[in-house]
Amino acid sequence: MRFTLDASYTRHDRVVIGGSPLRLFRLGTAGVRVVEALENGGDVEPSTLTDRLLDAGVVHPLVDPTAVGHDRVTVVTPSKDDPPPRAVTAARGPALVRTIVVDDGSDPPLVGAAVRLDVNGGPAAARNAGLEQVETELVAFVDSDVELPEHWLEPLLGYFDDPSVGLVAPRVRSAPGEGRLAAYERVHSPLDLGPEPARIRAGTRVSYVPAAVIVCRTDAVRAIGGFDAGLRFGEDVDLVWRLDAAGWRCRYEPGVEVLHRPRGSWPAWVRQRIGYGSSAAPLARRHPGALAPVHMSGWSAGAWLLGAIGHPVAGAAVGVGSALALTEVLDDVPPEVAFRLAALGNAHAGRTLADAVRRVWWPVLAIASTRSTIARRVALVSVMAAGHPLRVVDDLAYGVGVWRGMLRERTIAPLLPRFSSWPGRRTDR
Repeated sequence: MRFTLDASYTRHDRVVIGGSPLRLFRLGTAGVRVVEALENGGDVEPSTLTDRLLDAGVVHPLVDPTAVGHDRVTVVTPSKDDPPPRAVTAARGPALVRTIVVDDGSDPPLVGAAVRLDVNGGPAAARNAGLEQVETELVAFVDSDVELPEHWLEPLLGYFDDPSVGLVAPRVRSAPGEGRLAAYERVHSPLDLGPEPARIRAGTRVSYVPAAVIVCRTDAVRAIGGFDAGLRFGEDVDLVWRLDAAGWRCRYEPGVEVLHRPRGSWPAWVRQRIGYGSSAAPLARRHPGALAPVHMSGWSAGAWLLGAIGHPVAGAAVGVGSALALTEVLDDVPPEVAFRLAALGNAHAGRTLADAVRRVWWPVLAIASTRSTIARRVALVSVMAAGHPLRVVDDLAYGVGVWRGMLRERTIAPLLPRFSSWPGRRTDR
């Protein structure tokens, strides 16, 4: 089996650091031979070590495209008032793949739909209705506002040669268009999770994937009860997290790119972002701790807190102290490497805090800013860190949805941070 190294991968003799969140592996003699083979790009026999590296996101599998046949995969497309030919062509696959279009209460009814729901139940219910008709090993859920390239399916199917894989998702990019909104979405779409492969898991670099296009093992999805029809937004996030909790590997493959049609107007775009935010509270109830707006070490939190309240020198001292402490923890790693890791961790924590201020904490900060210079300073820094005016609007709209959801669910879980210590440590032979 062949693997590719994650961009975070570094090795210092018998110590490997990498993955998301950052992990540390201490290797025995056999382990060193395995990682040397991984670094050289050759075939490596699967082992306990490679499994642990895969699970940690330190390495990623390289798979060959698999031929597509009607006896292996079915395409399911839910659609509401999206008339043919788009609803049908969005689900186009190789000629031998069966396509099930689910009409989710359209008025007038969609022509050519295999399943019709009289009442609009949302995308989760529509996908479940299509799933009931699937008789193949795999099912590809494809939304009606997605454009698919030729041969999009074969590279994704290759992952399912591994019986532990339950879901694979391509990269979903915003379709090109004219105007400021289209240009912004092309770069900042929340559906686009970047160019690097990943294992999908809560609390990692790729913590979710949109269900715009996903390929799943049919039995795996059925075993967890399909999509949660009680969620109008976030049903895809919930599905991935439940598959992961059930022991299935979920993979993100950005080598396959599909195009998603962005919202056509500013009001529709804002409503979309509010809708995304509204899923945070119900997801937090279903998956405690997974929706924390920030997840960082206590050292980083202390350093940034001191800086925010007007003590930057003390904050810098805490940052340096964290680096010194990390050199003691990583005693078999060069000190300059430990310092760099601490600096990167503190910088990432700062960006995460700025994002959290704009996305979920801004109502509290807005009230505090009427009386507090510190609160105004924090708000200004957070806005400047956004880098784009529309990013600020994007985050504020998401935050409106978060607070609506919290009021509805009567929980403040999406506001609560999580703190951790140093990178996880593991000894592998």
